[in-house]
Amino acid sequence: MKELFNTKNLVLMAVFAALGGVLMLWEFPIPFIAPGFYEMDLSEVPVLIGSFIAGPVAGVIMEAVKIIIKIMIKGTSTAYVGDFANFCIGCCFIVPASIIYKKIKTKKGALIGVCAGTVFMAVAGVVLNYFIMIPFYVKAFGTPLDGILAAGKSINPLVGSKLSFTIVCVAPFNIIKGVIDSIITFLLYKRISTFIKSIGHK
Repeated sequence: MKELFNTKNLVLMAVFAALGGVLMLWEFPIPFIAPGFYEMDLSEVPVLIGSFIAGPVAGVIMEAVKIIIKIMIKGTSTAYVGDFANFCIGCCFIVPASIIYKKIKTKKGALIGVCAGTVFMAVAGVVLNYFIMIPFYVKAFGTPLDGILAAGKSINPLVGSKLSFTIVCVAPFNIIKGVIDSIITFLLYKRISTFIKSIGHK
């Protein structure tokens, strides 16, 4: 634990969490997968890279700081419920990926890790949307459930209930998000980790 909170790791966590917080400000939808009110960002990329370098505990810390930074800059539109769900879903991606990579520090280990993280994130997204997010929007903002389902059905005719909406819209959305984040991480990780290690040896 002492090693986790050494100066180098504290700086690393601060930098990657700040990058993640800033990246949360730029969101974009994934057309033909989920309704437009589901938007993704690339904020998990710096957190995933940081957790590959410093471990899963650091990943959770960066995930939390990232959310706090986003709230400080942009505020919250969901009474912090959406921010909490975002934190949980992000941790479900980051933690399994970094735990596996910590045990198998190879490209294969990283690939297995991000695949596991993507699956966990997709499942967490279904559970959190079904039990927390959708009921919250319906109750707090008066958003008709039928309207949410209709938006999903316009994209995928298999949507007929809240459960089917989360399975055929939310789950694929998070799977694609995981794939995109993983590809970008694979493209950047080696260069960034090599640079950070070179700083540590100076």
